[in-house]
Amino acid sequence: MKFTHLHVHSHYSLLDGLTKIDELIQKAKDQGSTSLALTDHGVMYGAIEFYQKCKKAGLKPIIGVETYLAPGSRLEKSVKDDEKNYHLVLLAKNKIGFKNLIKLTSIAHLEGFYYKPRIDWEILNKYKDGLVALTACLAGEIPRLVMAGKLDKAKKRILEYNELFGPGNFYLELQSHPNLPDQQKVNQALIALSRELNIPLVATNDIHYLNKDDDESQDVLLCLQTKKKKEDRDRLTMLGGDYSFRPVKEMAEAFKDTPEALANTERIAEQCNLEIELGKIQLPCFTVPGGQEIEAYLTNLCRQGLIFRFGKNYDQIEPKIKERMDYELGVINKMGWTSYFLIVADFVNWAKQNKIVVGPGRGSAAGSLVSYLLNITNIDPLKYDLLFERFLNPDRISMPDIDMDFADVRRDEVIRYVEAKYGKDHVAQIITFGTMAARAAVRDVGRVLNYPYELCDKLAKMIPIFSKISQAVDEVSELRELYRNDEAVRRVIDYAKKLEGVARHASTHACAVIITKDALTEYVPLQYASSSDRTIVSQFSMHPVEDLGLLKMDFLGLKNLTIIESAIKIIKNTRGLIIDIDKIPQDDSLAYKLFQSGETTGVFQFESSGMKRYLRELKPTEFEDIIAMVALYRPGPMEWIPDYINGKQGRKKPKYLHSKLEPILSKTYGVAIYQEQVMQIVRDLAGFTMAEADVLRKAMGKKIAKLLAEQKEKFIDGCVKNGIASQQAEKIFAFIEPFAGYGFNRSHAACYALIGYQTAYLKARWPTEFMAALLTADQENTDRIAIEIDECRHMGIEVMPPDINQSYESFTVVTSGTEKNLTVSQDEVPKTIRFGLKAIKNIGDHIAEEIIKERKQNGPYENITDLLGRICDKDLNKKSLESLIKSGGLDNFGERGQLLGNMENILEFNHEVAKAKNNNQASLFMDTPSLNFKRQLKLAPAPAATRAEKLAWEKDLLGLYISDHPFSDYQSILNSAVLKATELAGHLNDYQVTLGGVITKIKKIMTRSAEPMLFVRLEDLTGSLEILVFPSLLKENNLIWQEGKVVLCQGKLSDKDQELKLLCNKIIELTSLTTVEIVNKFVATAKPSALGSGFRTNGGGDGTNKFYPRAAKSTISSAKSAPVVAARPASQCLIYRDDKLFISLESSVKPEILSKIKEVLTKNGGDKKVFFRLNSGGAINLVETDFKINYGQGLIEEIDKILK
Repeated sequence: MKFTHLHVHSHYSLLDGLTKIDELIQKAKDQGSTSLALTDHGVMYGAIEFYQKCKKAGLKPIIGVETYLAPGSRLEKSVKDDEKNYHLVLLAKNKIGFKNLIKLTSIAHLEGFYYKPRIDWEILNKYKDGLVALTACLAGEIPRLVMAGKLDKAKKRILEYNELFGPGNFYLELQSHPNLPDQQKVNQALIALSRELNIPLVATNDIHYLNKDDDESQDVLLCLQTKKKKEDRDRLTMLGGDYSFRPVKEMAEAFKDTPEALANTERIAEQCNLEIELGKIQLPCFTVPGGQEIEAYLTNLCRQGLIFRFGKNYDQIEPKIKERMDYELGVINKMGWTSYFLIVADFVNWAKQNKIVVGPGRGSAAGSLVSYLLNITNIDPLKYDLLFERFLNPDRISMPDIDMDFADVRRDEVIRYVEAKYGKDHVAQIITFGTMAARAAVRDVGRVLNYPYELCDKLAKMIPIFSKISQAVDEVSELRELYRNDEAVRRVIDYAKKLEGVARHASTHACAVIITKDALTEYVPLQYASSSDRTIVSQFSMHPVEDLGLLKMDFLGLKNLTIIESAIKIIKNTRGLIIDIDKIPQDDSLAYKLFQSGETTGVFQFESSGMKRYLRELKPTEFEDIIAMVALYRPGPMEWIPDYINGKQGRKKPKYLHSKLEPILSKTYGVAIYQEQVMQIVRDLAGFTMAEADVLRKAMGKKIAKLLAEQKEKFIDGCVKNGIASQQAEKIFAFIEPFAGYGFNRSHAACYALIGYQTAYLKARWPTEFMAALLTADQENTDRIAIEIDECRHMGIEVMPPDINQSYESFTVVTSGTEKNLTVSQDEVPKTIRFGLKAIKNIGDHIAEEIIKERKQNGPYENITDLLGRICDKDLNKKSLESLIKSGGLDNFGERGQLLGNMENILEFNHEVAKAKNNNQASLFMDTPSLNFKRQLKLAPAPAATRAEKLAWEKDLLGLYISDHPFSDYQSILNSAVLKATELAGHLNDYQVTLGGVITKIKKIMTRSAEPMLFVRLEDLTGSLEILVFPSLLKENNLIWQEGKVVLCQGKLSDKDQELKLLCNKIIELTSLTTVEIVNKFVATAKPSALGSGFRTNGGGDGTNKFYPRAAKSTISSAKSAPVVAARPASQCLIYRDDKLFISLESSVKPEILSKIKEVLTKNGGDKKVFFRLNSGGAINLVETDFKINYGQGLIEEIDKILK
């Protein structure tokens, strides 16, 4: 018997459906089905993926939606109506039905959304064609009327539905869920009504998961959706019923009394014959001025670009440049991408004309001369040997991919321009889905099961990053043992396996935008980004959109471009100097000096400590070095950095396998850094065309074995034809193969190197202006601000609190002309940055702007009287005045304590001035600010503010300590085992870490067992960290947890949700009575933490670090019983931290032992550096080796054997 499941939910019914598309299709195939439907709740997220995969599997795809139907109008939004939304299953019979589904789904989200996306009878009537409707589950309108005993109304509504959709397109849906008391009643009524009214029946199962035993896992999913625990009783659950992909035999048995309901599933399947056209490019129309041919218009623009870019008449342009342009235009026009280039050039040039900083390019597009001539990119591909074929392969028809970077604060302006040009109903951003990764699934399941946080966090951390749960259980011995021996752990892992990879939430893609030829709803269903974000997004994600042939553009917001734009603006405002960032010299000595010294904090792509170290070794002298470092500083190619540096410094002479390699690799000292070099090698040695070379590059990069073997044979044959021996050709292929896998896109590296150079140039030439721009860009990130203020101090720049006469809206460079709003000479070297007025809490945009506007017009404020006389605004009130005073904004007008002590007097004076102005009784001072008001405000004596008060006010109102830091008082008593906040990331695997700082924020919550626990923010001189304080520790030290207290904490680091946290197990308060000995004792007694991985640092009494390997066994301590954990053995002589392996040996170690160790290190090659710590009579000599290893259990055990 044939049967088709027509009511099916996938994991795109977010946190409701458990099953992924592939699993549904495979199950249908296994059961012998020839067709299958997808009917997710209110959305079409999976429609294209489902369609494509069904087609590939030989199944007929039936696209549908289980809609929510409002009982009245979709525009009426009340809780009462929401509770009555009806379910209705709609299936697309054809293309008309599919488009109507898209329109209905879009309207449901954009007009009818109220808790759920809702349609109504009005729009159902408008977009009914091409659809089959089923009455759905017990939440459908007809079943609800039956349950309410309203059979006459049910009969009336059935006839209305039938008339709406037409005979044969409306079905009464039967389901078999004996656990639901009303289901049998509804089924019997529907069967009777079917026979009475001659309306067909259909059998479904409302599938929410794949197999019967998945019901508990799906229940966990529902708990996540409703934020409930599994043990809760007052919650949504589907347990007790069977909502699996039931076998055909079971469905036949369940509906044996209504065989027509089963047969009708096939009847419906035969009705549904949707064909979606995929792969056909559908570019929007670009209107060419003057009715020109579009190809001629593009050619004309490129010719104008030649004149602009090369500064010559067209006739004077070098032939090779013209040839390259003509070649590219030929490929572009032939492939049909003419309008694509014009569309991109249009919005990029609009942005530049509107002073929006645009990146020089991104990805392989910089390899196109046409892009350069159209002003899309800003890198000359001929000058930098960039390849067009790396961007567009003439042998492969695929849409170009030009991604653009814009200053992040102005990216939306560009999107608004595109909307205005093509129509708002033609432009949308694209949805993306967050899926449950392995670690997140474990933590989610643990939370639903109400298991201790410590257990779930540490189980999650046993799973290697990017590893699947099943793989981790197989490969990680600790996890495997726990899984075998502990029922609670097994339960968590089993549920998590089912949830892994399931879609958890939808969000907006960071940069992708679609532009359509016709209205969006001709192609894609739409929705709002979220309840709080009214951005319209496509319900189809990136790949389906591309597969539909729609134009997808990436509009990326890059903060570093905002920094460049901001710095240029500051330079113009302070010095009257206009900088064209596209015309700065690329050989600036100060910029290269900055690179050579590694002073690159704030420099795009060059900020990390490792990059700074390599820059100091390399000492770059030309732009090629900057490009190379962008390409090399990544996992994999990083191992070639020493070769590049040694070549640059003349310490190593490159050797070439063939003379033809030298001109290609000489710029990079024999190292094949770029994908383009690989393409040039196969062209010059094996005679490949550039298009063929790109195919080989892809084969190597993706390691496609079959294709790689074909390409290798072709390469060797080509080399032999060019007079290269086959053995030598084999060696050359082996040489380039790893580089092709790791090699970087030179076009992209050149573009990002240029942004890096531009930021370095600004920092080197205008350091204070650049740092002010950097601080402004990061003003919402106090951790980052702290790092940048520290950098300012290092550069000799003072960052000061706001000042009423010097601060503008954001971080302000203070010059001799700042107070009077005058520009200064280029020779003046400002060394002060002030916080902006808008950075002060309680100072709104309006009052800040009024203060600045008045100061610009009539000069600086002379004193408090002058300020109050000139600013009579309702927003200059007690709250804003107190904030100005406490933050230091009025320090030049009086001491903070005295000003605050006179607040009532100040407010009364301000009120009098305002009253006089309002009554038109003020004298000449109203129009002549230089004249004083007749009465001067006199300040009564008051106690001065203490240092502690000032620091507390700064922290509260500015977000961080400016003039000093409370923790600085204790630096002299801390030893090196007390880590800085910025150092913690390198100690994630330590057993214990010790961290000190000021408690700046405390959040208290109650656990499920009604015990209090805290989330505490601890801040030191370099940054801050969240600390979790569990109930047991809180009971021991409840009085110490107060904001403002300075403490030392110990605990284990966690990186849950990719954010470092400290799970605290010990704390002491630092006071004026705390001694060095007390600190050393606290650090020395660090207790091993359960389930840790790696080694802990333990400060000795002398303040030095001592390292200890992990213990053989440890246990999880928590409120509930916890399993015993067997930790893996580790050599007493191995220390692994900060991605480095230290091997401790006696200096008298036998040569044969050393030789065996070296063999093991060679065999376990990777990217972690190895050092020997040689003990010679108590003195430790640290020896850096050339070994790089992959640190793991195998290596530990092998070295253990050798040293035993």
